[in-house]
Amino acid sequence: MRITGGKYRSRIIECPPGVIRPAMDRMRASLFSILRNNLEGEAFLDLFSGSGCVGIEAASRGASPVHLVEMDFKKKPTILKNISFVEEDIKLFMVNAYSFLEKKGAGIDYDIIYADPPFPLSGKVEFAEKVAESGLLKPDGLFIIHYPREERRLWPETVGDMTFTDEREYGRSILRFYRKSGSSE
Repeated sequence: MRITGGKYRSRIIECPPGVIRPAMDRMRASLFSILRNNLEGEAFLDLFSGSGCVGIEAASRGASPVHLVEMDFKKKPTILKNISFVEEDIKLFMVNAYSFLEKKGAGIDYDIIYADPPFPLSGKVEFAEKVAESGLLKPDGLFIIHYPREERRLWPETVGDMTFTDEREYGRSILRFYRKSGSSE
């Protein structure tokens, strides 16, 4: 895999051992094009991080801090190697994504939360509800989830205080975008 844009463009990222379904280069490039490519100073959370590639893409475009959440300890050495060249504030949390949300994360709120749960994982809509309930997304922040096309009918227009704004299809993969309401009250 390669970083598709920003200051680390063309850097090669290793795939860790174990079950992983890395986001396609085309899909990642499109995602960050939608996000304006310049994420200077925006806090980015990558849940179900896998290789760390999406978080590195965010850092490559100026996001900081970038937090990666992955629970598979076999992936840790590869993720740490992958993020070793990143100059931006990037940190790996080896914890279950649900636990990270329940414990209110790293004590900050995020401008963008990206989740790429394993396709076989059931309850993705309920997971999105946990993201909304966690309070970790800033007002007007974006929550983006990657899921299989077969689950499209399951997704509501609103999840908690987040409203559906966009959806993009890439083969069997779908990226769905929700924006949190702008009021912090």
